[in-house]
Order: sequence, then C-alpha cells, then structure tokens
Amino acid sequence: MADNIVWLDFNDAPEQESSSTESGLDAKELKARLLERLSDVLAWLFPNGKTRGRQFFIGDLQGNRGKSLVVELEGPKAGMWIDFATGESGDVFDLWAANLNLDSQRQFPELVREISRWLGDAPPAVSPTTSYKPPVDELGPWSAKWDYHDGEGKLIACVYRYDTPDGKEYRPWDVRTRKMHAPNPRPLYNQPGMSAASEVVLVEGEKAADALIQQGIMATTAMNGANAPVDKTDWSPLKNKRVLIWPDKDEAGMQYAERVRNALLRMGTASVAILEPPADKPDKWDAFDAVAEKMDVAAFLQSAPRFWAESTPGIPVFSLGQLLADTSPMPDDLIEPRVLTPGGMIVFGGAPKVGKSDFLLTMLTHMAAGEPFLELNPPRPLRVFYLQAEVQYHYLRERFQAMQLPTTVAAKAAGNLKVTPQLKLVLNDDGMAQVALAMREAFVKPPLDVLVIDPIRNVFDGGPDGASENDNNAMLFFLRERVEQLRDAVNPEAGVILAHHTKKIGKKQIEEDPFLALSGAGSLRGYYTTGMLLYRPDESRTDRMLVFELRNGPGLPPKRVDKSGGRWVELDQHSERLVNQDHGARLDAERRRKRDVILQLIFDEAADGRIYTANQFAESFEGKAGLGANRTINERLAVLATKGYIKFFRNPEDYGLPPLTRSKFGNLCVEQMTLPSKEQVDTDTGEITRPHLAVKPTHYKCPQSGAVLPVEDPDVWIYHEEDQT
Repeated sequence: MADNIVWLDFNDAPEQESSSTESGLDAKELKARLLERLSDVLAWLFPNGKTRGRQFFIGDLQGNRGKSLVVELEGPKAGMWIDFATGESGDVFDLWAANLNLDSQRQFPELVREISRWLGDAPPAVSPTTSYKPPVDELGPWSAKWDYHDGEGKLIACVYRYDTPDGKEYRPWDVRTRKMHAPNPRPLYNQPGMSAASEVVLVEGEKAADALIQQGIMATTAMNGANAPVDKTDWSPLKNKRVLIWPDKDEAGMQYAERVRNALLRMGTASVAILEPPADKPDKWDAFDAVAEKMDVAAFLQSAPRFWAESTPGIPVFSLGQLLADTSPMPDDLIEPRVLTPGGMIVFGGAPKVGKSDFLLTMLTHMAAGEPFLELNPPRPLRVFYLQAEVQYHYLRERFQAMQLPTTVAAKAAGNLKVTPQLKLVLNDDGMAQVALAMREAFVKPPLDVLVIDPIRNVFDGGPDGASENDNNAMLFFLRERVEQLRDAVNPEAGVILAHHTKKIGKKQIEEDPFLALSGAGSLRGYYTTGMLLYRPDESRTDRMLVFELRNGPGLPPKRVDKSGGRWVELDQHSERLVNQDHGARLDAERRRKRDVILQLIFDEAADGRIYTANQFAESFEGKAGLGANRTINERLAVLATKGYIKFFRNPEDYGLPPLTRSKFGNLCVEQMTLPSKEQVDTDTGEITRPHLAVKPTHYKCPQSGAVLPVEDPDVWIYHEEDQT
C-alpha cells in the first residue's frame, strides 16, 4: 500500500509549533522523542491497531479496527499518516491531536502538555486548564475544560464550562461521534486513576473531584453531577470497589446519592456508603468547599458519619414515597415503543418457513443502522451481536445478499451488526466463556446494546439434570444462569432477543391467545418482557400477522405484514389487495397454477392405474411440484371439489380395482379421466392392447353445505363458480 501513497510535503509549510514549550521542551526535540518511541505511541493511542512490516494500520482516528488509516514507521516519513477513507493526513503531532480531538495549531500548548505528561516530563495537569486562549463558540470562550478517559487513558469525552451572563453552562463533547452531546453511556471521570484503587469517593462535579485528587484522595464523578441520568451512566468502573458518595449539602444531592447507591448495588460494588455533610455547613457545601476551607479532608472522610449499604444481599427496596418523588427521566428504549427496554428481553417466535429468520435479520439490520422498521424505532444505531446456530457462513452471506436491504441502511449497519456463522456449541460453562469473549472482542468500547440468540433450542443447556426446554426448571436455569450471565458479562443494560419455534395450535386458540403457540416450558412466557409472534393466519396467502405482548408498556396493535419488492411492509388491514396492486393477480395466478397441476396429476396417475383419496394424494405429493405441505394440498383439493373441478367415484371395483375403504368422499375424479382395463389379445393378429375405461363420478361436494351428494347425471360435468379459481 505504501507505494501508492502520495504523501503531502510539509517542509515548506510554516512551523505550527513554537521553538519551545511551557514544559521547557523544544518542540522539535519533543517530536524526535515521539518518533523514537513511535511504536509505543501508536500502541497507546490505538490499542486495536496492527503493525505489518514498516507500516501501522488502524480503521480511523477514533481507534476502530480496520486498515483505512496508515502510519509510516520507518525512514524519513516516519510518523506521517493518511486516512484513505476521509483524506485526512499529517504528522505525529497531528495524529495525537486528532485522536484527542484537539486543534493541533490553536491548542498546541495543551497538546504539548498531554505529550509531555505521557513522556513523563510534566507533572499531572489539574483541570480546568486556562493557560492559553480558548476557542470561542456561540456561548463565548469556555472557562474550564475536563477530559474523560477510559481505564487505558484513551479520551472518551470532554466537558466545557461557559460563564455566561445568565450563569454557568456546561457542554459535553463526544469524541467518538465528534458532536456536542454526551456519550451513551456516559463515562465516569478519572478512570485511569481509579482503575487500580479499591476505594473511591464519588462527588458531584469535576471541580470537586479535582480538589480531592490534588489532596491525594481517589475521586470520581458522573458527567453532569447531581443532574446526571443514573440509568444512562456507565458505573462499571466501580464494580467490586468500596464507594463513598459525598453529596452536596442539599435535598437534591441526597436524592441523587440514594439513586446512585441503588444503581451501584445492582451493578455489584463491594459496598456503598453515603457521607452525611456536617450540620453546621451551609447549603450546597461540597468537597471543593472542604478543600478551600483547608479542612483535613482525609481525617474528615475517616470520621464523618455515613449511611452504609453492603452489596450483600443487595436487594434494593423502595418506599412509595421514593417512587412517587423520583422524577428522573425514563431510560431510552432500545426499540421503541417499549418493545425492548434496557435490560429487557424479547422472545420472538414463529413456525418453520414463516419467514422468521428473514424478518429478524431485516429488523436487526435496521436497528443497527438506527433506522425505523415497521414503526419499531431505535434511538440511535444499536450495536447488535447476533449469535445464530442454524446457518453456515456461505449460506449466511447468501441470505444477507439476497435480502435486498436498502443501500443506505446496509451502509449504516455495516459495522454495528456482528453475526456468527453456525454456532456448534451448547451454552454450558465452556460455551459461555467462548461466547462472552467473542462479544467483548466484537464490541470493546462501548459494549454491545443487543444480544440475539437464534434459536434457543440449538444452544439450550438445561443445567446439571440435562432436562429439555419443555421442563420449567430447565428453562429457568437457562434464562437465569446462561442468558442473564452472558448479558452481565458484557453489559447489564443490554437488551436480549431470543428466537424460538412454535407448535401447531388451532385457529380458535390463535385468535384467543397466539402466544400459546410458543413451544416448550410455560416459564419462558412468564420471564420475558416482550413477546413477538409471526404467523400465517391463512396458509393459502402470503401475508403474516405480527403480534406483541408487552410487559413494560401499553399494548401494541397487531400488524399485518408481507414482503413486497423484496422488502417487509405493513399492509392495510382493510384492503382487499394486501400488498400492492399486482399482488392479487399474482395470488390468482398461483392458485390457477396449483389447480392445473393437481388436475393434471390426478388425470395422468389414473391413466397409469393409480387412484387416490384426498388424504392419499396429499401425502404422496407433499413438497412436490410446488404444491406445498400436506395441509395446504388438502385445503386446495377441498376448494377444487367445492368448485366442481374434482368429483369422486366410490365404485373402484367396477374398474378392476380394490374396493374403497375409510374415505368420507371417495376416490378423486376429474373430467375425462380414464383407467386402464385388463389386457386383451387380438385373436387374429396376436396384438396385446389395454383399453382405457372412462371414469364416471358417483358423488360430488355440495358447494352450499359441503355435504357429499350423489351425481344425478355422470355424463354431464357441472362446474360451480367457474370464474373464481
């Protein structure tokens, strides 16, 4: 690839860096030191990158896997890079700046401080930083800035403070999306510092956290402080740690502390305590004020009264008052409206050949693209891991390529939908470990949003007793010890979708309660938050019904759906033509084709001496000549009999055949049908012939009553409703 790269020549460009920096380092010397440690630099900035020969490859400046961005490792061009996907390029300074979302010219002093800190030449800087002129936007210049890093030191987001005439305002910047909004989920502050700590103080706001950090106390905060949405914050860096919550001295601070405590207990901290601020302190007093007062903060933390809540047993309990008083925003649905909520579970059922897999793949692709599908809406592009255990790789890619997905949807979902080829393992302890590892590698930061297992039965582990999916205890074991454990291993707030098969039930049962069709133990239905079922209300038609059962929201009306032009569409419930203008014509043509095939088969088989009752014919030609299943053929025979295309004869012995047994109607008969008689020898010529005898119907099916009635004149063939086939 290097031979095809046209590198930009920066030799004639004006120097963007000054001759010296605030840290006392010469900029050229700093660059030289970076180039000496170029491999370490790239490993730090882009842990997902790959080195091949004299080049380093990564997907983009955000550190995603791929090879669009190329960095030269050796020679006079060492440190120079180009992103073939965007056209961006530069040197090692530009690379570092772009990765941290800094302007390498306007924010060069800050860039140098970051690099010097990494090289070990500068003491840790305390945010906010105001040593150079900040950029200006519609709120004016920012007065403070705080950086949020992950546990490995990679920048996730920045929070800017603005001092406006109306007061302080804060704006978060998402590094991944390069937009002025909070990341989802929202990270915790000071993750590199607290990654190895066993005890952490959680305060309200970055300023308070920095004040404690300067005192040598391990501290963090959630983005937006007491206004932080608890359910949208990633608390996982605090798992298994002892956490002390230091709230501001006001009612809002205590309420926030209680919500956070409950969230941390559910997530799995070792312990959580809420510090009680001194009674003699003013309202809104916090950790920053304590440091400003030159309080011995370490001693205060040891002696201050607190409310303890150990993680074991860890069962959160809420009073009615707490529930009524909690007006915090509801968490965003993963699939609106309330179809899949954070931590929720969909069981999606369907019979074989109903189109369940095609429907599910199409829905997941749209969710991964952040696009609506049949009025099911994701709030953003979802990261979906599809664990499928039915289709091998080559047939899987064939299926995707044949789905006629919209080009824009496929492009948006390309990196967000990860699919396994046919998984040949059971979700036992060993299988769980393999799948969990695959999910974590597929989505590193942030983790997956939706875990899909298709179908349950192919990976089912019923526990030590090895029971089947029909056993309630085995099903509960699978859901709690397998599915939930997988979810917890990657993201406790992820949604789960389980694809499941259905059993045959009567049309009356379908109408009264379609979810009775779900196979296996009834405990499955009692466990999920949403049931979805796809079925055909009429086997002679192509349209399906999609029905919902929601526990976390109001009921959804059923949808009549079908594929039109290769895409799933919702049909007008009251329309006679259910898909589009030519759909009815296509259905009529298919009915006529099946009619002609059936009549010809009955005629040809009889000419060879083979006759059938309706059940015998359906069994003999099931899956042949495009006639479909046994049930479908029987239904078609009944329609043709009602219309007069098929009649019956109950006297096979008159044609030298065995007498009729156990048939309501008799043997099938069509117009001009013949049966071969016994062989005859011409005495004059010795020629052997086998003449055919015309078969005369003895009974017909009454179109009004459906009763079997005698034929009045077997030589006259009467059709009923001949124009409607």
